Amino acid sequence: MSDFFRDKVILITGAAGTIGKEIVRQLLATEAREIRLIDNNESELFYLGNKYRHHGPVTLYLGDVRDEKKLLNVTQGVDLIFHLAALKHVGLSEYNPFEAVQTNINGVKHLVQAAMSNNVPRVIYTSSDKAVNPTNVMGTSKLMGERIITAANIVNSNGRQIFSSVRFGNVLGSRGSVVPIFAQQIINGKKITITDARMTRFVMTIQEAAQLVLEAATLVCGGEVLVTKMPVMRIVDLARAMACLLAPQIGRDPEKITCKYVGATPGEKLYEELMTIEEVGRLKELPSMFAILPGLEAFYHKISYSYPDELPQTNKQPYISSLQTPMSVAEIKDYLKRYGILDEFLPPGDSWHPGYGPLPVEREPAPPAANNNYKYQSG
Repeated sequence: MSDFFRDKVILITGAAGTIGKEIVRQLLATEAREIRLIDNNESELFYLGNKYRHHGPVTLYLGDVRDEKKLLNVTQGVDLIFHLAALKHVGLSEYNPFEAVQTNINGVKHLVQAAMSNNVPRVIYTSSDKAVNPTNVMGTSKLMGERIITAANIVNSNGRQIFSSVRFGNVLGSRGSVVPIFAQQIINGKKITITDARMTRFVMTIQEAAQLVLEAATLVCGGEVLVTKMPVMRIVDLARAMACLLAPQIGRDPEKITCKYVGATPGEKLYEELMTIEEVGRLKELPSMFAILPGLEAFYHKISYSYPDELPQTNKQPYISSLQTPMSVAEIKDYLKRYGILDEFLPPGDSWHPGYGPLPVEREPAPPAANNNYKYQSG
């Protein structure tokens, strides 16, 4: 795959974020001619540039995707764009909807227009599971971003540019994920806060998320949405596994760590969706991912959607976490250790304690309301 990036000028928006940093790290192992990084976080961009100043052709741009002129400037001479810049927190977007529109919708529009003006051959947009049947502002804005990216393939008349999307599940260890929240609660001797014991999520590591984005760039044909295949965890089992791993490192008994059910946060779902039932009908399956083709087939008939190692399409169900078999607590523990997801929370030099025990709870959650299995109830 590294051959694909050789001698290319690559732009990453939102480069100072968790996944952006990992993409930079992986791209530096290729022979890219130049890696341009743009972010509106001055401090993080500075630290990122300082870290890699001797490792390759990295160029820093302090700016925002809301700034059309800035994007028009930084996309000149670019061969490939990874668009990661976004407002991603559901609650904050719900209370600040105009800001979400400015960044997650207008920012995508500005980037597409800049890419068209400068004839950038390929643009990869990072979307979210929240874009599937959205119930909140953030998800709706990400869905609109997907639609803009897909439509860019027909708005662009020269037919030589490719605009495509990838959808993420939950990236364990990224900013805003439950892992650092649970870890701090365990370390500080607090109860682990869980919204609902039935909640399930698709998960992937930071490294896997970055790999998905890079692989997508080599596969896309234009307008499709790529979804990687991921394991599923029950959030309460993740909390249990983390307690079993972290508590012994700080001299605590995992069996004495309790969790507290706090009810849903605004816009949260009980399960996670990475495709709709309607999208199943226009799906292509690959060994490690799915390709969801554009819905309005008549508009995209000139694009040939062909992928290496396509599998026979036998899937008849949407890719929803509640329909998948979740990992066991033991499997989650192995997963967390294998990918070093909790390493930053360990004292230097510590090794993993083999102990394992149950995680008691203060109370069981209320049973789901009739005909409302997939929505949170307050409480």
